[in-house]
Amino acid sequence: MGRKVTLATCALNQWALDFEGNLERILRSIQIARTKGARYRLGPELEICGYGCADHFYESDTALHSFEVLAQLLESPVARDIICDVGMPVIHKNVRYNCRVIFLNGKILLIRPKMTLANAGNYRELRWFTPWSKARHVEEYFLPRMIQELTGQETVPFGDAVIATRDTSVGTELCEELWVPNSPHIEMGLDGIEIFTNSSGSHHELRKAHTRVDLVKSTTAKNGGIYVLANLKGCDGDRLYYDGCAMISVNGHIVAQGSQFSLDDVEVLVATLDLEDVRSYRAEISSRSLVASRVQPYHRVKVEFELSSHDVWVAASEPIQWRYHSPEEEISLGPACWLWDYLRRSKQAGFLLPLSGGIDSSATACIVFSMCRQVCQTVRNGNQQVLDDVRRIVNDEAYVPQDARELCGRVLTTCYMASENSSQETRDRAGLLAEQIGSHHIKLNIDAAVKAFVGVFTLVTGKVPQFRLHGGSTRENLALQSLQARIRMVFAYLLAQLSLWTRGMPGALLVLGSANVDESLRGYLTKYDCSSADINPIGGISKTDLRCFTQYCLDTFQLTALHSILSAPPTAELEPLEAGQVSQTDEQDMGMTYAELSIYGRLRKIANMGPYSMFCRLVSTWKEMWPPAQVAEKVKHFFSSYAVNRHKMTSLTPSYHAEGYSPDDNRFDLRPFLYNSSWSWQFRCIDQEVSALKGRAVPSSSQEELD
Repeated sequence: MGRKVTLATCALNQWALDFEGNLERILRSIQIARTKGARYRLGPELEICGYGCADHFYESDTALHSFEVLAQLLESPVARDIICDVGMPVIHKNVRYNCRVIFLNGKILLIRPKMTLANAGNYRELRWFTPWSKARHVEEYFLPRMIQELTGQETVPFGDAVIATRDTSVGTELCEELWVPNSPHIEMGLDGIEIFTNSSGSHHELRKAHTRVDLVKSTTAKNGGIYVLANLKGCDGDRLYYDGCAMISVNGHIVAQGSQFSLDDVEVLVATLDLEDVRSYRAEISSRSLVASRVQPYHRVKVEFELSSHDVWVAASEPIQWRYHSPEEEISLGPACWLWDYLRRSKQAGFLLPLSGGIDSSATACIVFSMCRQVCQTVRNGNQQVLDDVRRIVNDEAYVPQDARELCGRVLTTCYMASENSSQETRDRAGLLAEQIGSHHIKLNIDAAVKAFVGVFTLVTGKVPQFRLHGGSTRENLALQSLQARIRMVFAYLLAQLSLWTRGMPGALLVLGSANVDESLRGYLTKYDCSSADINPIGGISKTDLRCFTQYCLDTFQLTALHSILSAPPTAELEPLEAGQVSQTDEQDMGMTYAELSIYGRLRKIANMGPYSMFCRLVSTWKEMWPPAQVAEKVKHFFSSYAVNRHKMTSLTPSYHAEGYSPDDNRFDLRPFLYNSSWSWQFRCIDQEVSALKGRAVPSSSQEELD
């Protein structure tokens, strides 16, 4: 009697609408799974067309090409003698579903539509798909003629069913179905299904891996069974990075862990599990057996095939301890992998980064340096695809990257754009960091351009604007600061287009932005200035996390230039120096600290708090630091600043999504951009609460954490 099943799960770097590339990667994963002895191969969500097709899902072409790819999979000799589980959109009775198509030896066994759709945060599945709402119900699906001719099948089962082989049973979940309270695996497990599969399109956020791993472990801790999770990896064509983490769990223990960040386009994870372990685990739990005896059965699609091996010498996979990355490692690896995908797929020749000598742009430079380190290591590991990509990027067919600094010099151009308001310290910091990471560094001065613009303005109006330090008004001061920032953006794009030309090299560069998530939330940036770029790897990362990441780079990469960058106060350097020293600091300009901004951001977005609710929360949290009136002023100042500057989010550079309180207007944070910034009703409620608290003693308690 066969007992041990060998299962394969995948993490694939699929790309929206790249049907040819997606097909090649799926076939490669099936081949690897077969080579490793697997009898069931699970792939990620919507892997045939790519998850990020967005409104292309409306197009009949997307469904047509998905079936064309499926046809090639069905007739491929690679996909023989292994059950293959692939993802694609399917239209059934004129309704579009997000589906799994499960097939074996050229025959489709089952089409399983997704029953719970992801429709929050970054996800809009209800815009394109309809959930299958008929639990345990199966209908006939009439196959397209091109598939009928291949399989000889006119119809196949479509709906909420499970696969029953000669030795076990397999039930399907799709991504979001794992995250809901009534996950299908609960009822399936009670009905005797022993193997659960989950095909995911789950994106990376800092510190999210713990939640995903805990969910997978818990699926089989109470109910027993084997849980197999596949996931996308890489940049599918948008702001998200899918971070792999394919895994296999049995009876509450992880037995196989895939990488979270990798430049490998195809990763296949295989484990061998003993079905008797599942059966004995379940039989011992009497309470489970009582509930299971009353469960409504699932429709079973019977398959004359075995997943188990008769070889008693085959060893079962043992439990392992999951290895988590620290947040600093996640920043070092995730955005770097995202940048690599964007660079190679956009077919550009590298990056252009305005390097100011501050933490944000320095952290961005370090992420590119980390990308170069990963590329070199992946090439050393024998990845031919990465080697081919890097040779095309640097336009050298014989090039083999060996040293991260040398590669960084080929793919990263940094530029310090000085003005009369720039300090020598920031110039030196930028130059030293560029030298240590190996970037091609350019120094220029924008004063002539600034004076030319002011001269034209004066010629037209007869007025000469002045900085506040020289007697000018607030409007003049702000306009002169914005002018410098916008001129830097123009220079950045000019250099991105022509700097390689000046060096006798082909191609153009992608401009990198370096505004962090807290500055975007506060609106502490100039619209269409050097924060405007092609992409921004740190736009979803807080200043606090960036400081920790910079310290990590100092310790790990031995970039000693980061010492002085970490110790310097953040400054835009857009106002005149006083006695040669910087007089302007970011936190002073903003009227709030970066630590406070992170708190406001989480309460506003993650906790969904308006001004009054936020005040009520913070007046308690900060009671031993500030009186209610001061807390009220802080909350009012934040919301006033946020409201006035919200329009800037409409033009925010596409950024790597890494934080749950990102203010990205375009995909994630769907809110107005024209507010009544006085918040008259809301602020009046806060004032009334402050009045009610006057004279009341502050309750004594231990200091609460700010975060």
